[in-house]
Amino acid sequence: MNSGFYLLAEANTVENVQPVISESIDAVEEVVSQDGSPVVDPNATGGKSQSPFNPQMIFIVLMIAVVYFMLFRGPKQKQKKHQQMVSSLAKNDRVRTIGGIIGTIVDIRDDEVILKIDESNNTKMKVIKGAIATTLKDDIEKN
Repeated sequence: MNSGFYLLAEANTVENVQPVISESIDAVEEVVSQDGSPVVDPNATGGKSQSPFNPQMIFIVLMIAVVYFMLFRGPKQKQKKHQQMVSSLAKNDRVRTIGGIIGTIVDIRDDEVILKIDESNNTKMKVIKGAIATTLKDDIEKN
């Protein structure tokens, strides 16, 4: 078993190692100073121009923009539409609450709405304005 290890060690001797030549060494521009010694330019990039916009960075920026529009912008616009709908409520509008109750607006106060739910028993209910999901006249116009 030791002979196998010996052969591996023998295969990696200095005689079998080939020199590695880097492309960047050949591409570096040399500048000769006044005394004749070569000076390597630290700004030399080996003939390759470096773009300030890395394709990976562009992809990351695009992903952040998509996440912004999906997580923040959409719900804000939906909330703004709901606020407009609530502020435009008027007496005798038919509405549906978030609980599914359908009624007609009898009175609107600062932060609450009084709905008439049943015509025969004259049943009324107070709900906050935020509990109004949609106005039914909007649903009829959409269809």
